[in-house]
Amino acid sequence: MKFHFYKILLGFLFLSFIGCHKNEKKETSPNNTTQNEIEYASGLAIYKQKGYSIVKVIHPWPNASKAFTYILKEKGSSIPDSLQKYTSISVPLHSIVVTSTTNIPFLEMIGAEDKLIGFPHTDYISSLKTRKLIANGSVKNIGQNEKLNMEQLIDLAPELIVTFGIDNNNPMMENLQKSGLNVLIQGDWMEQSPLGKAEWLKLYGALFGKEKEAKTLFNKIVKNYKNAQQLVASKKMESTVLYGSMYQDQWYVAKGNSWVAQFLKDAKANYLWSNVEGTGSLGLSFEKILDKAKTANYWIATGSFKNMAELNNSNPHYNQFDAFKNKKIYTFESKLGPTGGTIFYESSPSRPDLVLKDYIKIFHPELLPNYNFTFAQRLN
Repeated sequence: MKFHFYKILLGFLFLSFIGCHKNEKKETSPNNTTQNEIEYASGLAIYKQKGYSIVKVIHPWPNASKAFTYILKEKGSSIPDSLQKYTSISVPLHSIVVTSTTNIPFLEMIGAEDKLIGFPHTDYISSLKTRKLIANGSVKNIGQNEKLNMEQLIDLAPELIVTFGIDNNNPMMENLQKSGLNVLIQGDWMEQSPLGKAEWLKLYGALFGKEKEAKTLFNKIVKNYKNAQQLVASKKMESTVLYGSMYQDQWYVAKGNSWVAQFLKDAKANYLWSNVEGTGSLGLSFEKILDKAKTANYWIATGSFKNMAELNNSNPHYNQFDAFKNKKIYTFESKLGPTGGTIFYESSPSRPDLVLKDYIKIFHPELLPNYNFTFAQRLN
């Protein structure tokens, strides 16, 4: 029951409270000497210097009162006096603790998964490669995000802990730092651009001395994403789309500037709430949803439903939608890892090219006749 609650919370955070920011093209390094290596992510900046890199996490959480600056220092190099006030991290790292499943693919993509030594609630992790490391004891379960096991972390002594915050109140982060542990706040979950989320891969390239590998991998993702966009370039947005499902007494739809809405736009689908300003989600009554989306051609349902019967059992009023009657309902959350983690939550931020191809396969299947879904599944 507790694990189910955390899965609901993860799904809600996937859509909620996220502020929208323009890409910080004018962001400069503290010493104004180099160009930002980041192109798509609005909340991250990396400036490569001789012997060290300056990393800025610009939007760590909604309405953050400050940005965070970190210095990634290579062995034998020196840091200017003007940068001594910032947290210094020796790179390349040999051990790390991360606290979000979205970090796991980044580690694996650059071949650094063996440097992971701790993770909160390891059942969330779906990747078979990292699950083997958990099984052999290389990755320890360090409690829960809101209550990490401090004694265990001190004993593990990771060179870096990567965590996240949802507001300006972060007592856990402060306690970690007081214990002498290096902490880096990551804000990839704040990104609304699909490619912006994926570009946080470059942070891990910088942390493990694999900048070139990370850049090559990311450039391939960008190319694949843009090639997918070209597939539908001449298509009209004819298919109307309903998104979400009931949670308690509210139906949460993705707002028009959100990560989800961007995928639907790029897949050339007519998302019915695309004109709602803002990011994150909007809670509406069932009646308002039915009034607007009763005749929608497709329904992208949230939740780990396996089939139409499960969906109908969760709310018998769902059968009033045409998409339900015509069995054109898809979900991205039904595929689970061996211990119950949602594969989409873990892997989709790092592979937006595959998410977009899934959406194109749903709305324009004739364009990808030989492609099999990576995340999506049609409810039977």
